[in-house]
Amino acid sequence: MTGPAVPFREIVLKVHSRCDLACDHCYVYEHADQSWRTRPKTISDHVVSRTARRLAEHARTHALPSVTVILHGGEPLLAGPARLRLVCEEFTSALAGIAELDLRIHTNGLQLSPRYLDLFDEFDVKVGISLDGDRAANDRHRRYADGRSSHARVLKAVDLLRQERYRHLDLGLLCTVDIANDPVAVLDALTELRPPLIDFLLPHATWAEPPPRPDGSPTAYAAWLLTVFDRWQEQGRPVPVRLFSSVLSTLDGGPSLTESLGLAPTDLVVVETDGQLEQVDSLKSAYEGAAATGFDVFTHSFDEVAAHPGVRARQLGLAGVSATCRRCPVVRSCGGGLYTHRYSPAAGFDNPSVYCADLAALIRGIEERTATACESPAVRDPGELLAAQQDLTRTLLAHLHDSLDGAGGETWAETWALAAEVESAPAGQAALDLVLAHPYTRTWLLDTLEAVRAGRPVDGPPVERLAASVAAAAVRARLDLAVPVVHREGRLFLPTLGEVRIGGAGETGTALVRAEGEGFAVRAGAAVLHIARGAGEGTHWRPVRALGAGDGSVHAPEATADGPGAGPVPGQVPRPEPVPGHVQSPEPGDVRGPDPVHVLLDDLDPYRSCFDAPAAHRLDQQAVDAWSASLAAAWALLAEAAPEQAAEAAAVLTALTPLAGGAPVQAGRHGYGALGIAAGGDARTLATALLRGFRRAKLRALCEVTDLYASDGSWDHRLPWQGERGKQEEAVPFSRLLSETYERVGVALFDPEFLAGVPQALDLIEEAAETTVDGKQLLAVMRKEINGTDGTSGKNGCKTGTEWTAVR
Repeated sequence: MTGPAVPFREIVLKVHSRCDLACDHCYVYEHADQSWRTRPKTISDHVVSRTARRLAEHARTHALPSVTVILHGGEPLLAGPARLRLVCEEFTSALAGIAELDLRIHTNGLQLSPRYLDLFDEFDVKVGISLDGDRAANDRHRRYADGRSSHARVLKAVDLLRQERYRHLDLGLLCTVDIANDPVAVLDALTELRPPLIDFLLPHATWAEPPPRPDGSPTAYAAWLLTVFDRWQEQGRPVPVRLFSSVLSTLDGGPSLTESLGLAPTDLVVVETDGQLEQVDSLKSAYEGAAATGFDVFTHSFDEVAAHPGVRARQLGLAGVSATCRRCPVVRSCGGGLYTHRYSPAAGFDNPSVYCADLAALIRGIEERTATACESPAVRDPGELLAAQQDLTRTLLAHLHDSLDGAGGETWAETWALAAEVESAPAGQAALDLVLAHPYTRTWLLDTLEAVRAGRPVDGPPVERLAASVAAAAVRARLDLAVPVVHREGRLFLPTLGEVRIGGAGETGTALVRAEGEGFAVRAGAAVLHIARGAGEGTHWRPVRALGAGDGSVHAPEATADGPGAGPVPGQVPRPEPVPGHVQSPEPGDVRGPDPVHVLLDDLDPYRSCFDAPAAHRLDQQAVDAWSASLAAAWALLAEAAPEQAAEAAAVLTALTPLAGGAPVQAGRHGYGALGIAAGGDARTLATALLRGFRRAKLRALCEVTDLYASDGSWDHRLPWQGERGKQEEAVPFSRLLSETYERVGVALFDPEFLAGVPQALDLIEEAAETTVDGKQLLAVMRKEINGTDGTSGKNGCKTGTEWTAVR
């Protein structure tokens, strides 16, 4: 057992060891361990004080922000108000200034009264009550020793806790499953009480003492719970149900929400009334002494208990479950089941849960019932992925604004107000969305957020980029709005538009950018530059060029200058025709919606250096011609052999950046819609690299907006194509299995040779435990993609493609 021990964040404190009910399914009194008979009925002052100090010591040592103390029994209310007050006072005092204290009590409710609840209100003690459903269900097990029903008394306790003055103390209801009860009646009875939470527990059982199965069905408990789930769905999920919420969370890549499911390590220890330190209480169902550690609060620290082999065994996550469980696709959700339920006399706890078949059926049943509602549309619909990416960029921008919290100074504050003004204009929001959708906006946002988190200065270009983006949006929307933009070293860059040259190389200042006709003007002191739509490069202006179709020209706004130092610039270059299939990227002052247009050849943006290889410097026309001719030849091959892939790539790619070396095509570290292209290579090699780069960028974009897998690295996988071309076989995490498979599926549509090993890889993904609901949806998409390849053309019956004509 390797790795540091997990500190305890939850203490179960046994304040009374007897009970006023005689529940025949109780693990304390009715199961194998009968140690309760030798313990004091009530916890002593000394045990309370010593435990509080031990917990404070533990919290300080591990810098725990909070700890939970659960008052338990037996029936904890039998300890009486005076004893419970002492407990609350001791723990509150001991933890003051060290960690936040979360006090809770779990009770059968029979003794609950205003006297107790007033005490709990004083110390903010949250109250959970056990109730197994309607009267028939509750009376099946939860009776007094003389056989009388406890149901009415429990309902009075629930009603008392629901009063307005006590409602904030209500933790909810705990219900033990009995498949002899009517599942619908049980749920209806519980939801009628409107608790804040319902928690269903499987009755404690082991392989030595398996749970009752009257009809012999191995999935009887799953069937009962799924009936409850269906009723819960039918009711509109009126109350959170922890068991169901936990399964839904893990299916979606999130954490388990209950100790009984999932792979999270245990962080709980039990303190008995005599000060003995024990493992989780449910182990008493396994055998006599199963929960014992041999430690106590008088002579041992909580750290010593955390290092106990029995405790460590429940902190190992995936390594702590049986070999059968480690190979099971649902283990991330079920976690091998509750540790107690794995016990057998022959193999100890190295078994699947005695409820194994039930847990698998429950998880798969919930997934089948909810997959469609839980699926992200971004996985199947490229348009939805683009929308989700735009939402993410907006969210990051808002987060940066909040994180700066004034650190951006007047520059940021003034620009933020101008952004709101642009957005409120009829064409302004579309223009601002377009500029923010430029891939390198994401690079700027993430780099700046990282600087803020690291405490590095963000004044200068990181703050000034917002003004440049707002100015570019105002120009595109043709708004009569002057936007102050800082120019440095004689340069002012407007994202998606180009770079204005102002003054000398060492000059820094602020210029006003304002839309003007179909172009814009830049005023810096007495000098005014007039930049018109549709012109080429000149002394004062370097445009972000566009790769077009038709006549193959480069589009760039025209620039003229007034004032000191102003000089002539070249004239207008004809505007090219749009490329079919492209998302609209309007010209300055042109926000028209989803008409097709060009891909930007961005060799200017200061934030374009987000690839593994360095970005190339500004290309001259000869280099542009050569670069674009290679790209056009590669694109023609793609459009012919894999028209669907080419069409989607054309609809998504908005910026291509020349690189100074490295792989032929690279996806950026962030920012969907951009690829880096290195010169060289034949058209077919470049086409393959383009498709591979696009698939890599798309998978990264999907991972940014939804969880396709969880627990990456917990399992090892073998790639079916390992060994080809002399590759050495190695174990890889799921993320690599998925990424290489996804790339190969895409490239196989162009070059069927890449189909080798893909069907086997898809089978591995289907059997893997890491996949979420959306990961399985992506698997279905990949299977559909390769259905029509047949090892040949990969055209899938498509009739249309997308052409790319080089800039000349």
